[in-house]
Amino acid sequence: MPIHLIFSDIDGTLINSNHVITEKTIQAIKGCAEQSIPFILVSARMPSGIIPLQQQLGSSDPIICYSGALIVDTHNVFSDNKVLLSTTMNPLTAQFVYQKICKCFPKISFSAYSFDRWLVPERIDPWIAQEQAIARTPAYACAFHDQTFDELPPIHKLLCMGDPADIDQLQETLGKLNLDAEFYKSKPTYLEIMARNVSKARALREIMDRYHIDQKDTLAFGDNFNDVAMLRFAGIGVAMDNAPTQVKGAADFVTLSNDQDGIKAALERLGVLKVN
Repeated sequence: MPIHLIFSDIDGTLINSNHVITEKTIQAIKGCAEQSIPFILVSARMPSGIIPLQQQLGSSDPIICYSGALIVDTHNVFSDNKVLLSTTMNPLTAQFVYQKICKCFPKISFSAYSFDRWLVPERIDPWIAQEQAIARTPAYACAFHDQTFDELPPIHKLLCMGDPADIDQLQETLGKLNLDAEFYKSKPTYLEIMARNVSKARALREIMDRYHIDQKDTLAFGDNFNDVAMLRFAGIGVAMDNAPTQVKGAADFVTLSNDQDGIKAALERLGVLKVN
């Protein structure tokens, strides 16, 4: 089966445990570009958390941010205004989640994202400091408690960070409330909340249509729960060996881990690249 379009998650997939892309993986992806195969980065991150990695790869393709809530054409391949797709949350839903966390889950860290701005509480907690160090993006203090959410910029994503048990309980609580939202764990300590019907799979369809490439001719890499829809939707879904068992079950096959250049190994296995 020919591969004409490739999608890849970032954290736990493209980058290793040291939060870097290895040289072997960079060269493998550049090998795809030499064959005119676009390599699209798909992440829960904000644009400025993706673009430096895209530059490392020498890519000029669009990027999928916030697990599909925002697609940006950073090099104006398809659009002069850069934003190809923007799906924002109902501000009342976002405010309800914030109030629920303040009241019932005070240990959970709350923040919000709008286009390329990360809005955080005025008091920075250790979770936000950790995320800043990983994503290397600036944060903007916001007095969430002093204003209604319809006064804030349009929100693409809420990020809730905390101990795994607290995150599990929050996810269970929100799941019982029939909210106008989608929520996924991008790791055991992170719960990402977006507008209803936002998913990486929906974003993949948007990109496929723009490139005029059939679903069966696509390949996707992922490692966590918010990648499941993408792995099932792509022509071939590949899970990293470091993925949870449920995520591996959604893939067509499992490659090596993100610390073992799993993307390169899968591209060689599929014949996209020659084995060195």
